[in-house]
Amino acid sequence: MQWTDKRGALLLAGALIALSGPFAATTASGVPGAGAGVRAVPRTAAAPADPADGPDPIDFAVVVDQSASLADKDLARETEAAALLSQGEISERSRAAVIGFGSSEKPGQSPVREVCPLVVVDAAGRERLSDCVQELERRDAARTGPGTDFPAAIRQAVTRLTEAKAGTGTGTGTGTDTGTGSDTGTGTGTEKKAPTPKVVFLLTDGKLDVKDSPEYGTDPESRQSNGEKRLTEELARARAAGVQIWPLGFGREIDRGALTAMAEGGYRGACSEVPGSVPRMRVVDTSAEIDKALQETFAAARCARIAHGTVGKPPADLTVTIPPIATDGSLTVAKHDPKVQVTYFDPAGRQVPVRGEFDGSSFEVSGQNGPVEALRVKNPLPGAWRVHIEAPEGHRDREVAVRALWQGRLRSTVVLDPASPRAGERVKVEVRMQTRRGVVITDPRQLAGLTAAADLTGEGFDPVAFRLADDGKAPDAKAGDARFTGTATVPASATGTLELVTRMEAPGITSDRRPLRTSKAPDAPLVTAALTVDGAAVHPGGTVRGTLDVTNNDSAPRTLRLALEDQTPGAELAVAPATVTAPPNGSTRIPFTITLGKGTPFGELGGRVTVVDPADGGRTLRGAFLNVRVEAPPTWWERWWKAVVAGAVVVLVAGALIGARILARRRRRDLTGVTLELRQGERSHDSLTVRRGQSPGGAFAFAVDEPYGGPPTLRRIPGGGSSAAHVLRRNGAGELLLRPRGGGQVPVRIGEPAGIGDHELVVRGGRPAPRSGRSPSWPRRSRRPGPGTGGDTGRGTGPGSGIGPVQDPVGGPTDGTEHF
Repeated sequence: MQWTDKRGALLLAGALIALSGPFAATTASGVPGAGAGVRAVPRTAAAPADPADGPDPIDFAVVVDQSASLADKDLARETEAAALLSQGEISERSRAAVIGFGSSEKPGQSPVREVCPLVVVDAAGRERLSDCVQELERRDAARTGPGTDFPAAIRQAVTRLTEAKAGTGTGTGTGTDTGTGSDTGTGTGTEKKAPTPKVVFLLTDGKLDVKDSPEYGTDPESRQSNGEKRLTEELARARAAGVQIWPLGFGREIDRGALTAMAEGGYRGACSEVPGSVPRMRVVDTSAEIDKALQETFAAARCARIAHGTVGKPPADLTVTIPPIATDGSLTVAKHDPKVQVTYFDPAGRQVPVRGEFDGSSFEVSGQNGPVEALRVKNPLPGAWRVHIEAPEGHRDREVAVRALWQGRLRSTVVLDPASPRAGERVKVEVRMQTRRGVVITDPRQLAGLTAAADLTGEGFDPVAFRLADDGKAPDAKAGDARFTGTATVPASATGTLELVTRMEAPGITSDRRPLRTSKAPDAPLVTAALTVDGAAVHPGGTVRGTLDVTNNDSAPRTLRLALEDQTPGAELAVAPATVTAPPNGSTRIPFTITLGKGTPFGELGGRVTVVDPADGGRTLRGAFLNVRVEAPPTWWERWWKAVVAGAVVVLVAGALIGARILARRRRRDLTGVTLELRQGERSHDSLTVRRGQSPGGAFAFAVDEPYGGPPTLRRIPGGGSSAAHVLRRNGAGELLLRPRGGGQVPVRIGEPAGIGDHELVVRGGRPAPRSGRSPSWPRRSRRPGPGTGGDTGRGTGPGSGIGPVQDPVGGPTDGTEHF
């Protein structure tokens, strides 16, 4: 359908605008480019992080082969790989050392060279490591021989990792951990922490070579044999000291058997029970692969994950993705050239500071003046991070790679049912995990490969260990809901306090192992309770309903307290009523509401509600998770889109009807295909057919030409505005009207002659005019010329007119114009 009428075009444009919805606006986060359907989610401000709340520290030494078999480019790549580890470590409580080694073959030489003494990897320590690790590239033949003395290298690393931490400012061994009791109120206690893992990462391109080292014997054969024995002794010493050995070899001269023996000869403990975290050797083809392989090895050794980003030559934008489950991370940039400058942008597109706090995250950069730079981030914003690299001319020839080393240190929220079990009673334990910000993990894909277990300890019985699962098998309610459930029976010999500790481990994931403390309940408790919280989706500032069922077997009323624990930071939850009274000797049902603060962040709401009996020493009677999802309030479009769409449909339908009516009217008036025949008596002189587009507005103008000595002919007059033209017209009702030149309109019927001067005009073809109730008087051809001049004269009042004026059947005037 072709819209040529202005009114129809305006209606269509209005309908399209209405259907398009509200104009796009900048997202609430201020992030440009947020697409339709993407809602800005406010981030929860995390409390200032205690270093002890971050990743567990490790003590590690990077031991680098500097023997003569390495080309300078291989040694440079080893140096950069060592820098990647020291700069990329995610815990500010870890310690690192960098040691080069060769052999001792003549006086003045030493088989090892400690280029970076053991230092705490905090902000200052990382800068120190960035500088001193460059010493690895400067080989000094006068100080270190060309051989490969593995025993001396391992001995030096083990000695440094096992020496006391005097003056380092951080300690290992045991410490005080303040925890929050789960179902029995808040309490603190001293938790003995596991020793800090000690790890050696050994880089080499060859095999043991001490045949020219006098300290191993008098001849090459005995020296090699003694060197192998010494290596076995040093590995046994490392195993006894709890030091892991992770060898990484490259090249074609690698002795794989020797590397495997080194990995298996050291300490076989691991940072977790996750497969792949036990020491093992790895070999790559060339030194170009060292940095990637070493970072992957490092991640496995410290129970972290590595995300490989993009590579490119400056200037360029590189990207790397950090998942939602990550709580601590480090973005490492292998620049190769200190002249390369790096700028970091979070997934919201905002440039982040190189030091300090920003939007709930803390940042600390190091290595800006070295070949490797790293940005350590606590509480990173999940998503794709952009790393922009620039370099001056002459420093843009090498590819830069970005990677992210991350770990998710999750907090467990535990509900014990019953909250205070009796001796011999079976208890149900339900656990869900949340990040340091209180963001509840609900996507089971983020917990892939996770193993969960719990340990129940207490007075009067040996520890009870049991499995937790999210498999949908009893007692777990639903598979894949990221809630892990298990059951255990409290030993009949239990006499007092109980403590439950959950353990969750997965690649890149650790749990805080906070203890849940409770007490054994009396055999017949006087007060019991049940809690339910409605599962709902609410907006910030909204409310959630719940029900408390209490049975009080005491002879006196009991006042109970409703409490909220492990709240999501920024949620500002409030429960009402805060206290309830249970009447004596009976059961009662009490409704309550939980109100969310206006600033509650979107997403799954963390925390739980508990009911506590203050008269029973603050004993928790029951707890329940908040099964609530917080959603943003609906936008104007979400509230009114149905009405807008309905209105737009009405406008479109009305526009279509009006357009169809206009089109039908145009078609009724169109004269295309109509043939005009000029006759005189029974003789036909000429004919003229109206073609498409020749009757604008339903009017066709023509003239009768009478050449001298020839028959008269019909000729179309374009435009129809000439006063010398005859006009055939069809009105909106489909009726044909003829206006002879200078005369008034008269109706015309298909096939019937109408007078036009000395001739007759017969209209053929087209649609017949509708029949009316009255029969018009049809003009006849004039037999006598009138007083006017010209060939087309006839009866009438005007000179040269064919006929006199008549009234238009549709009520129009007789002056030849048409009104509708």
